[in-house]
Amino acid sequence: MRIRFFGILPFIFCAAALNAQNSSGSMRGVVQDSAKARVSAATIDVEWSGSSQTRHATSDSQGEFRVEDLTPGSWHVSVYAPSFANATADVSVAASTTRDILVTLQPSTVQQAVGVRAQSSSISTQPIDLSSNVHQSVVTTQDLEGLPLPARSFANIAYLAPGTEPVEPSDPTKARITAVSTGGSSGLNNELTVDGGDNSDDYIGGFLQNFSPDAIQEFAIRTAQEDADTGGTTAGSIVTTTKSGTNEWHGIAAFYERAAALNARYPIENPAPNPKQPFSRQNYVGTLGGPIEPGKLWFFTAFESVQENASIAYSPTSATQFDALSSLASEGLIPEVPSITVPDNVRIPFRDYFGSLRLDWTQSAKSQWFLRGSTDTYTTHNDLVQQATLPSTGLLTHNNYFSLLISTQYTFTPTLVGKLVLNASGLHLTQSRNSDLGFALAFPVSSTALTVSGFETYGDNQFATPITFFPSERNQEKYQIRYDVSSARGRHAMKFGVNFIHEPVLGGAFPNSTETLFQLPQNPTYYLSNPSQFSTDLLAGATTSNLGGSFSQNVQRLALYAQDSWRVSPSLTFNYGLRYSTSFGLFNGSGHSQTNNPGYITLAALGIPLVASAPHDDRKQIAPRLGFAYSPGSSRMTVLRGGFGLYFSDLAQTGWATALQAVNMPPGPCVDPVQNQDSSQNAGCVPGSASGGTANLIDSGYKTPYAIHISGGVQHAFNANWSLSADYIHEQGNHAYRAYSYTGGINLFTPELPVTDPNQATYVPNVNVFHSDNRSSYNGLMVHLQGNVTRRFNLIANYTLSKAQTWGCVLGELFDYVNGVCNPLNSFGPGDYGPSGEDVRQRFVIAGTLQAPAGFQISALSQGESARPFTITTADNSMRIAINGLPTSLDQFRGTPYLQTDLRVSRPVSLRDSWTIMPFAEFFNLFNRNNPGANYVTNIASLPVPSAQAQAGNITDICTNAACTSTEPITSPNQLRLAGGALGDFFGPGTTVGIPFAAQLGVRVTF
Repeated sequence: MRIRFFGILPFIFCAAALNAQNSSGSMRGVVQDSAKARVSAATIDVEWSGSSQTRHATSDSQGEFRVEDLTPGSWHVSVYAPSFANATADVSVAASTTRDILVTLQPSTVQQAVGVRAQSSSISTQPIDLSSNVHQSVVTTQDLEGLPLPARSFANIAYLAPGTEPVEPSDPTKARITAVSTGGSSGLNNELTVDGGDNSDDYIGGFLQNFSPDAIQEFAIRTAQEDADTGGTTAGSIVTTTKSGTNEWHGIAAFYERAAALNARYPIENPAPNPKQPFSRQNYVGTLGGPIEPGKLWFFTAFESVQENASIAYSPTSATQFDALSSLASEGLIPEVPSITVPDNVRIPFRDYFGSLRLDWTQSAKSQWFLRGSTDTYTTHNDLVQQATLPSTGLLTHNNYFSLLISTQYTFTPTLVGKLVLNASGLHLTQSRNSDLGFALAFPVSSTALTVSGFETYGDNQFATPITFFPSERNQEKYQIRYDVSSARGRHAMKFGVNFIHEPVLGGAFPNSTETLFQLPQNPTYYLSNPSQFSTDLLAGATTSNLGGSFSQNVQRLALYAQDSWRVSPSLTFNYGLRYSTSFGLFNGSGHSQTNNPGYITLAALGIPLVASAPHDDRKQIAPRLGFAYSPGSSRMTVLRGGFGLYFSDLAQTGWATALQAVNMPPGPCVDPVQNQDSSQNAGCVPGSASGGTANLIDSGYKTPYAIHISGGVQHAFNANWSLSADYIHEQGNHAYRAYSYTGGINLFTPELPVTDPNQATYVPNVNVFHSDNRSSYNGLMVHLQGNVTRRFNLIANYTLSKAQTWGCVLGELFDYVNGVCNPLNSFGPGDYGPSGEDVRQRFVIAGTLQAPAGFQISALSQGESARPFTITTADNSMRIAINGLPTSLDQFRGTPYLQTDLRVSRPVSLRDSWTIMPFAEFFNLFNRNNPGANYVTNIASLPVPSAQAQAGNITDICTNAACTSTEPITSPNQLRLAGGALGDFFGPGTTVGIPFAAQLGVRVTF
């Protein structure tokens, strides 16, 4: 027999034909004789290697067959038919894909030929999928083990997939879980599953729990056009499968070592001759799998420990400002603070322990089960300390994650399979401050990038940013039940399913002490020369608040879906489906509706029709999916595919926290605050803006954010060694999140008083209204080339030409709450539409492996991209600056292009009984390129411009010396580009801010 696979492709835009979210794969094929006549009634048996799990199928009248819900891995295929020789081969099935095979049977008198060999890596070995329009790439355990991973996060390698980008995690509580951007977004809008269980953070989005790369069998990165069984995303999804035990004992023991001696300096923050920035990290990894009862019960366990001692080394600029601040304290200008210690660096110890245990049980030939439990716990000292902030602003963060998943699959008939997934997961986070002074000082120097603007330079960490703030405690409990029925009959492969998620706990709490934040317009060096101005600005910039109080939701999510893959002909497949989803209790806090929000009641009493009514759960989430795959001719070496779909997601609710917090308690009365403000019948009114009153509301016109995906492309295998694909994707975002901020007496008025009445601010509070009215677009052309250059060398190359745009004020993101509006009375104003923060116009990735002489293995990953955008804001971070009287637009500025090459060199040594020891060396940023990315100073007060212009927000000149006694006119916006320091531990490693050259040594022992 010859089983031929039509083409090769490692990281391809290919299919998740019917098994997307539950992480299974499928196999379909054609049985023919040597004259290419179809063979009907042939028996096909597939057995999972290393176990007794078997499946059966029979070819139909057209010689076609299909087997659904196969566990990812190697399957032994046997084909039997009367008058023909039996045929066997090993076939690799990947997660969330359909494997097409062609079986050519020989007469019984002719010896069969087997044409499939095991491959060492998914690099240039995956076949073209001829049945689906889903755009995806599959990464296997061989890739996770063979390519250099800067952060040992499996997400690092996801960047090999066309249409993905590195992106910093937007939540500091998950800084070590590297995020993946798809469709020009922040990555928070991707749907994430592990073994079919939901692994999405429903508070801010992104990954919930981290897993060791050595616990992962493979994962599929889908960048567009998921099938109907996938929801909770407006961009892409990542489907992960963990490893399992087999009848053979197998395991890994590994050690990784990094140290300051192996790292280059980061010249911006740690220039010579200052002492080198301290750093060390060790990873300890162990896995073990094997049979408990051969052929019936297996186990696999994995454990990894990270012992890291990182540090923040202050740049000369930061040190100068800190020394000036210390002098201000010694002069008695900072109340109750006689001195401030300025260290040379701040150590940031990080300890992480995560592991998993999986049991697989074959109850019978028809029934298979598995149980997987996983946990992750870590602590970070001096968390959130930044390059321009002192240790007092740090935190001790302790995170605990767990998940428990049970899955069972039952084969009712060879063509009818049912699969049940029960999943429970939880998160518990606590943060305690390094300082409890009751106040904080914020200077412009601490604003190095918009996502962290507003960080306090000294004092309590209040995390008061113009975008949002993060809780000091978080809790999430999630329980999921999902059931799918797959049926492969004739030319149709259908799936029906229901997915229900119950989250009785989704909430947290903010620090509940009354605090004062002093936001000063100048840096400490200025005040050292103008001490009297310091006292004046200290009082003028004081705001007192208490962010305390918990917020809590009890949310349920329900999805129903049906889909079909219809093989109209051997060359043409239609994929179509329909998904309905909805949520329950999305807007309730602590069991109370938003009608109990004091802000809502106060606005009604003031006669301000800003929010007409309470928001309601959206019951109109109807999402059709439609696509095709066409392979012209008989060679089956080319496939054309296209698709259309709607994708809804209501995750990332961080912006609502204050609105949910507002309804914790039943509201007090508020009838007529203007007429009788001090009356008891108005005791529940929110105070006016003059008294610091703020109301937080969710717009009554809420609609679930969704995106429209339209795609088309072609893929061609030139021969057994080379293939090329090109795909175009358009994603149109609708009803994304935005925050409208109104100021009482300035742009928000009560009709009870004349607009010009100065008492407007006495009665009308500041109001933040969270809308879902943003719009965005993403267009991308993605080209992928892969092949085997020689028998010893294979590679892939990706090129993406794209454009991502959205509406925003000082930062643009797709489907993310960081998009505020500059003017709530003109929310789609001039200059407010521009590139997203992940608008990378051109991106190139090349990766390859080489089997070098003397048994050495060399693998490399190089990525380059055009500059990312950023915005320069006014001193108070509320608006964009103007240059020579002309207002700048959203994300008008661009950083510098990013280019980084990582290399891995190893030399496996085979020992007896299948034992292998492999020492290796990894080199990150091999050429030590300075990669600040878009990390440029984004607050005008921190740039070398005249002080008066910085405060006015209109820049006409730039300083030419440190004292700014001489200037020159601004002739180009690029004159205002000033690289900021590294972003410290907030984002974690492996992000858009490239690290200097670093080396890692290690050894792996496998058996």
